[in-house]
Amino acid sequence: MRAVSFAEFGGPEVLELVEVAAPHADPGQVRIAVRAAGVNAYDWRVRSGQFQEFRPIQLPAGVGLDASGVVDEVGEGVSGVEIGDRVFGDGTSTYAEFAVLSAWARIPEGLTFEEAAGYPSVVETALRVIRQVGVEPGQTLLVSGASGGVGSAVLQIARDRGISVIATAGAANQDYLRSLGAAATTYGEGLVARVRELGQVDAALDLAGSGVIRELIELTGNPRKVLSIADPGAPELGAQFSGGAGNLADAITEAARLFSHGTLRIPVEKTYPLDQAAAAHIDSAAGHTRGRRVLVI
Repeated sequence: MRAVSFAEFGGPEVLELVEVAAPHADPGQVRIAVRAAGVNAYDWRVRSGQFQEFRPIQLPAGVGLDASGVVDEVGEGVSGVEIGDRVFGDGTSTYAEFAVLSAWARIPEGLTFEEAAGYPSVVETALRVIRQVGVEPGQTLLVSGASGGVGSAVLQIARDRGISVIATAGAANQDYLRSLGAAATTYGEGLVARVRELGQVDAALDLAGSGVIRELIELTGNPRKVLSIADPGAPELGAQFSGGAGNLADAITEAARLFSHGTLRIPVEKTYPLDQAAAAHIDSAAGHTRGRRVLVI
């Protein structure tokens, strides 16, 4: 099969489309013929070597965590899914024509393969950080860098739980943030004053790693009520850093439920063919994404 791989850490130019042996489903897994693969910031951070110190991988390595497709192989001990089912989920090396998933759910009616591929990791992350930062219904959550996939999910899940949100993004994405129910403002100089004009902040999330931890601590008044998924240096200032994964199976099931109930919809900003994975990484790293970027196989 064709798959995207890299043999050394570096920029997007290290990504190669290569021929490799197709994987097979081990016990507790399913294999899918991939229709689309989500592009996550995690993917290009791993490719660049940013996570090698605390989450090492061996090279050469495949790329990708999220995918949607059609089940074509069911591992031993798996029940409730059959060959031919349309599913989305989380696995390894999903930038490929076939991929093995370790957590999945059926794609709900009305959700396309392209959209579904963008849900698993971002919904898991959104559910995890809302829980870990300790924000409660009736409180206000500040989300810095909110227009991407995780931010889109956080804003909608928070609204569903009765949590008010103040969100920051570039000027072009202000209306998008408001459409998701947030009070919106831009990032950059003067952030603290602009946010205070919008309301009191009980907890804050940094989703972009743009050096705002001190400002978020100032706004919350408590470093333990600030959490970043993009700045590993946040704990040096007393804030939390969350870089692991929680219960992916539950998160994917919850993503399907939220979509089916009309509570969650994460748009796809742009799709790319498999041989343009490097371009997808360049665009993802540049930021200013509205929703998700997805490779289509």
